[in-house]
Order: sequence, then structure tokens, then C-alpha cells
Amino acid sequence: MFNKHKVFEQMERSAWGGSESVVSSGKAFDTRYERRHSRWYEQCLMGMPFHFVVGLPTVLMVPPAMMHGGDFWRDMAPGLATTLWALGTAFLVTLFILHRMTRFPGTQASVYVVPLVSVVFAATWMLLLGTQRFDEGVLWSGYAASLLWFFLGYAGVQRFRRPRFAVVPLGDARHLVETEGDELYRLDVPRLGAQRIDGIVADLRSDALNHEWMRFLTKCTLNGIPVYQIKQIDESRTGRVRLEHLADTELTSLLPSPLYSACKRGMDLCGALLLLPLLAPIMLTTAWAIRHDSPGPALFVQWRMGHRGMPFRIYKFRSMYSDRDGKGFTSGEDDPRITPVGKIIRQYRLDELPQLFNVLKGDMSFIGPRPESMDLSQWYEQDVPFFSYRHVVKPGISGWAQVEQGYAAEVDGMTVKLQYDFYYIKHFSLWLDVLILLRTLKTVTTGFGAR
Repeated sequence: MFNKHKVFEQMERSAWGGSESVVSSGKAFDTRYERRHSRWYEQCLMGMPFHFVVGLPTVLMVPPAMMHGGDFWRDMAPGLATTLWALGTAFLVTLFILHRMTRFPGTQASVYVVPLVSVVFAATWMLLLGTQRFDEGVLWSGYAASLLWFFLGYAGVQRFRRPRFAVVPLGDARHLVETEGDELYRLDVPRLGAQRIDGIVADLRSDALNHEWMRFLTKCTLNGIPVYQIKQIDESRTGRVRLEHLADTELTSLLPSPLYSACKRGMDLCGALLLLPLLAPIMLTTAWAIRHDSPGPALFVQWRMGHRGMPFRIYKFRSMYSDRDGKGFTSGEDDPRITPVGKIIRQYRLDELPQLFNVLKGDMSFIGPRPESMDLSQWYEQDVPFFSYRHVVKPGISGWAQVEQGYAAEVDGMTVKLQYDFYYIKHFSLWLDVLILLRTLKTVTTGFGAR
């Protein structure tokens, strides 16, 4: 019979007795483990304080000093004061968004510095146009200084902050050390020694974890080193939630935030109303090219499975010959049904532009899981567990699966696509949507994942 008092007594006796025996023999006794980058100067130099204490003053002081001299602050004009307040706000907004975006897997903040800083400062400039006076030269000099600061800062930090985890090679965690590289290293004994790591990865459900390993994991936790269940680290590194992990999750905890859902609908509506007149010339040109390339209508209308399983009609520019029958999905990049113009508009996602009307109607959002056809949805609901749960949020024109995986063939890539969709639902937030939006802009310009 299991006697917890006896176990605790043995643990205490072995801990104190072990300590005494080691000390009496003159050997060093490892009493404390230390997490990577946990020392105060490391946290200051590689964290947010450095940007506040050094970065913000640099961006605020250098541009006006270059434009107006070193004593600009003695007799500051009202327009310059307004500009400096706007410049500081733009810097802090960019810093906050970059800080939140870097939590997601595969995010290299230095890649998104240029588009993010450009968007924030463009919005700041547009807001300042409504004021009576501001110093445009100082604002754009601050823009250049912010670009340089964030690019060098985040590029340098990412080089030294690649996470390093120790793996307890028991249970389901064994396959990690067999397949991964230098960022994971195997613990053959329950001891870290002089190693400084970001965390421990273990299969906490494994029966192979004996008391010695459990004492080790407890000691790591007490010294500020987090211990992760294998599915947590798997999700954070791959950006996917595996279907088998959903069985261990309370589905009610994955429901999206009603507040953010309402705010997102407002942003979708404003974005669609703003983009429609701007993109109207491109849409008219695309429709003209489709009509002159092959016989048939310019628009393709199809029933898709939408929010909460409700069907809706999706609008797309036609990219296939209308007189050729085939499957209800694209079989690949070399599908013979795709027209010459269709290949171009698919590569640069121009075929998705009519879905702005779906966003206006409320059938879709800009960001969300891609909607599937009714036939495919009914098929997957029978064969794929939890498939219907992807309908808990509105479908989107672009999504996490598209920017991570690309537009894979619907049948072959559906399992992986679902794993990305479930990750998006689990981490449903403004910051993930901003990251997807920036990656979508990259996708549009490079043609990554074209079908």
C-alpha cells in the first residue's frame, strides 16, 4: 500500500543525508539551478527595460538634435513637442506589438520590423495631418531611427535567445531528442550541473517518472526553471495542436473571446469598406482578363461551410475552365482545369478579392480558418475527429494554416491544416491576427504556397 508519509520521510532523509555526505567528503554540492538569461543584467540588456531606458530616449533625442541642434529642448516649438509625443507613442506601440508577436512559433521579429514600423508611422503621420502643425522632418527621421533600432535590437537578441530545453527521455518525450537539433539536449541523469536552460520538457503522464526524476523536476520549478508537458512545447515549437492532444483538453476552454470577436467584426467591416474602393481598379482589371482568357463568368460562386456550421455562398474570381468537370477541390498546381490567367491570380491571391463582399455580409473575416466546400466538410466530419470544431470562429480570407503551410491540396494536407487551425482557435487574439496579416502580405508579394 502506498504510504505518502513514508515517501516524504525518505525524500527528506535522503535530501539532508545526501547533502551532509557530500559536504563531508569535500565535494561541491549542487544546491541551485539557474535559468538562462535570468540574471538582472541579462534581463535588462535582452528584455523590455533596455528598449525603454536606451531605445526610447535615443529615438526621441537624436532626430530633433540633428534637425534643430543639441539645445532644441530649451525653446521647443509647439509643433515639435507634438511630434515628439507622437514619435514616442509610435515607438512604444511598435515595441508592444513586436513583443507580443514574438510569442508565436517561427516568428522572426526582425523580418516584420520594416512592415510593422512603416504601418505604425504611416498611421501616426495621417493622424498628425489633422493637427495645425507638426515637424514632418523629425517624424520621418524618427521613423528611420526606429527602423534601425528595432532591426538591430531584435536581430541581435534573437541570435542569442534561441530557446534551449533539456528533455527527460521517458515516455512520449523520447522521440524529441531523436529527431531534433541543438536546441534540445537529452538528460541521461536527473541533474543539470552547470547547464543553464530555458526549461525542461517531460511526459508528466509517463509511469517511467520515478521519485528521483520527480524530485529533480520539483527542484527545477522551485529555482524558476519551468517544466513543460510535452504537448505544450510541441505546440509552441510547431504552431500546431495535434488532434490527439485535443482529447486531453477541455473544449470549453478553447472558446474564442466574445469581446475580441465583436471587436474583430468591427475591424473587418471598417477594413472592407476602406479596401473596396482602393482595390476596385484591380478587381475590374482581373474580371476583364478572366472574361477574355476563357469563356464563362468572371465570378465563381460556391457553397462553403461557415461559422457554427452554417452554409454560405463564397465569391471568388474564376480561375478554372467553366466547361471542364472534375473534383470539388484543386488536385494540385498542375490541375489541367486551371486557366492561364487563373495560374497568375492564384499565385498572387487575386482570386480571393471578391471575398471582401463576404466580409461585408458577415459570412467571413479577414483572418480565420479557410472555409471548405460542403461536400468536403461533410466527408471530413465523418472521418476526422473534432473537424467541426474549426467552425467555432468565422472562416477567413487568410489564416494561420495558409501562411505556415501554404495552400496544400485539400485531401492530402487536411490533417496538418486542421492542426494549424486548432492552434489559431486556441490562441485567438489580435496579436496572432496581426502576425498573420503581415505574413499574408509577404505571401501575396512572393507567391508562397500557390496552388
